Amino acid sequence: MIYCCAEHVDIAIDTVVDEYETFPRLEKIEEDEKLSTPCGYCENPAVYMVGNE
Repeated sequence: MIYCCAEHVDIAIDTVVDEYETFPRLEKIEEDEKLSTPCGYCENPAVYMVGNE
């Protein structure tokens, strides 16, 4: 699972497609569920979770 900001969501989707050869599941992190988890590509707060589960 990749946590990412809005700016890097396209890169995260491409990474999962390349790795698992299937379209990923994209979930927006709700305001009340936001963690201190940063984006996997920069230090901005994560807005989306991208994965194949």
